[in-house]
Amino acid sequence: MNLFDVYPLFDIEIVKGKGCRIYDNQGTEYLDLYGGHAVISVGHTHPYYVRKLTEQANKLVFYSNSVLNSLQTELAQKLGKLSGYDDYSLFLINSGAEANENALKLASFHNGRRKIVSFKGSFHGRTSAAVRVTDNPKIIAPINDALPVTYLPLNDIDAVRNELAAKDVCAVIIEGIQGVGGIQLPDTEFLKQIREICTETETILILDEIQSGYGRSGKFFAHQYAGIRPDIITVAKGMGNGFPIGGLLISPMFKPVHGMLGTTFGGNHLACAAAIAVLDIMEKENLMENTSKIGEYLLSELKKFSEIKQVRGEGLMIGMEFDAPVKEIRSKLLFEHQVFTGVSGTNVIRLLPPLCLSLNEANEFLEKFEKTLKKK
Repeated sequence: MNLFDVYPLFDIEIVKGKGCRIYDNQGTEYLDLYGGHAVISVGHTHPYYVRKLTEQANKLVFYSNSVLNSLQTELAQKLGKLSGYDDYSLFLINSGAEANENALKLASFHNGRRKIVSFKGSFHGRTSAAVRVTDNPKIIAPINDALPVTYLPLNDIDAVRNELAAKDVCAVIIEGIQGVGGIQLPDTEFLKQIREICTETETILILDEIQSGYGRSGKFFAHQYAGIRPDIITVAKGMGNGFPIGGLLISPMFKPVHGMLGTTFGGNHLACAAAIAVLDIMEKENLMENTSKIGEYLLSELKKFSEIKQVRGEGLMIGMEFDAPVKEIRSKLLFEHQVFTGVSGTNVIRLLPPLCLSLNEANEFLEKFEKTLKKK
């Protein structure tokens, strides 16, 4: 049997990692400025993280949600405290796509509506709110029409107001920072006004913090820069430091009913152990403060490069937009300077390093980046 070939792959096999470093099967060391689509939050093979997963694996890896699992309660309490949402409820699943699907379902259950509003350039996983993110015309969006989706321009509040005026929209779903869309930031005032309009029209506001959450922006959630509180927040990626886990943070306005939502693997013992370890490390090592400091430094330094058209981001979620395709720059960084980065579309390089990135490592990247640009 062959693998179903839907991902372009570099001819590099990574076999181990430590902190912000990863190593291939030839022993070559790389600086990881991408963290596997932002899933590595506290660093590769953090000793505390490894110990907690090992301890749990030696006890019980998985049992169904038909029995009590105190790790779920511990995770909910720690997540509520660190995020500032201790009055919300937590529903655990396995991934970001599953989190968004459940959020849309819950919103529709609540107000009985079907229409969804999203934004151009957004990406909400391979879900009914997904948009086309490639140039292949065969890949279209939405993936299904169970909940019809309207895509509005980001930061156009008049378009939002007009779309919600009839009070027939189930939910507005928006990313705290657009990731796949090229690190586009919703304006603070735009988010505040969306919150007001959603409240007025009894529309559910869903904040997709799957990539921009868990401290990546310098705050626990990127929307907290706007001082708003959504009705549902979706999380995944950095939640388990690479272990598959996702979740919904659900406002007290929703009342749970047995059978309303379901999952087989969501909130299993090993996933909870991983997620609890991540929160413990984030708090003990002040990773949000580090993210804010190092991110601010990188943004400032990158803006000095005249070759970059625009630098965007918050914390350690950074996009560098060029006037031309970035494939060559990314390849040189990887194969000549051993630095992993990501891309958005054809012209944007994405930086999503572990939140433990040090000042020395940031400077190492800047030096290698400068050498790469000089060779162009």
